[in-house]
Amino acid sequence: MRGTALTRLTGVRHPVVQTGMGWVAGPRLVSASANAGALGILASATMTPGRLREAVREVKARTDAPFGVNLRADAADAGDRVRILIEEGVRVASFALAPSRELIAGLKEAGVVVMPTVGARRHAEKVAAWGADAVLVQGAEGGGHTGEVATTVLLPQVVDAVRIPVVAAGGFFDGRGLAAALAYGAAGVAMGTRFLLTSDSTVPDAVKARYLAATVRDVTVTRAVDGLPHRMLRTELVAALEDTGRARALVRAVRAAAGFRRLSGLTWPQLVRDGLALRHGKELSWSQVLLAANTPMLLRSAMVDGRTDLGVMASGQVAGVIDDLPSCAELVERIVKEADETLARLTAVR
Repeated sequence: MRGTALTRLTGVRHPVVQTGMGWVAGPRLVSASANAGALGILASATMTPGRLREAVREVKARTDAPFGVNLRADAADAGDRVRILIEEGVRVASFALAPSRELIAGLKEAGVVVMPTVGARRHAEKVAAWGADAVLVQGAEGGGHTGEVATTVLLPQVVDAVRIPVVAAGGFFDGRGLAAALAYGAAGVAMGTRFLLTSDSTVPDAVKARYLAATVRDVTVTRAVDGLPHRMLRTELVAALEDTGRARALVRAVRAAAGFRRLSGLTWPQLVRDGLALRHGKELSWSQVLLAANTPMLLRSAMVDGRTDLGVMASGQVAGVIDDLPSCAELVERIVKEADETLARLTAVR
C-alpha cells in the first residue's frame, strides 16, 4: 500500500492507528502495534505522571518505531504530562477532548504531532484553526464515549471541512473498511476494539471471550455509567446500573472516586477540578459529575481484574463481527493486504 498523509506525518509504515484505550493500551499493546507498522497510542489518563514516564520508556525499549500518547486536555496536570511527552521524545500527542490553542502551540514548537479526537464537524474546524496537525473523527459506531452521527455521515463532512489529514474511527475492523475510508478521503483508520481483541492485548482471556461471544445486538449505548452516552457490551451489571436508584448510584460513585484517586495519585481538589472541566459545556448535574468517577474503576475491574460481573466493557459495534485473536503483526498485515486487494479490484472494474 502506498503511503498516505498520515504515514508521512507520523512516520509509520501503514495508515492504521491503535487507539488509546484506558487500562488496555499499555506498553505491550502499543509496542506490538508500532512494530507491526501501525501508530500505537498509549493511554495515559489512568496513569500517574511518574507511571506515564515509565510506560513511555518501556515502549521505547520495546520498539524503535514512532508511537503516540493519549492525554486528557482538561486534566489538572495536563501541562506536566505534556512536558513528559516532550522530554521523552514522543512522536504524537493524541487528545480525547480538544486541547487549547496554547497547548497545541507548545507541542508543535517541540516537534510533536498533535492529533485530537472529535465527534463533530465544528470541533474539527476549531482544532484545525488552532493548528492541529491531524484530526481523528469518531462516528457513533465507536466504543466508549460516543456521539449520535454515524461514521459514514460524519467522515465526509469533516474531510470536506478541513485541510489536514483526517483519520476515520468507529466501525472499522478489516481491510475493506480501510479501503472505504480512503475512498471517502481519509488518510487512515483508527481502531480500538479490534486491537483490544488481539493476542498482544493484556485484557484477561475471560473478558476477551465475552467480546468474541457478543453479537451486534449485544453492544449498547447507555448513560447509566457516567451520565454521558457510552457504548459498551450489554451485561448484567449494565442492566443493574440502569435500574439503580440515584441515591445508591451516588454512593457507588463516591466510593469509585476514592478508589480512582488512590490509583491515579490525584488529590481531591484535582478530582474536583477535573469534574468541573467535565461539566463545562455539558448539561450535567452534579450527581452526574460524581457518577463519572465510576468509569475508570468500572473499566479497570473488567480490563485489568477480569471481573466482568463487577466491571464494564467499552466496545465498538464491531465486536459483534470479530471472531478471532490475531497478533498485532498478523492483524495489520491482513488489513493492509485486504485493502490493497479491494482497491485493486475496484480499479480493475471499468
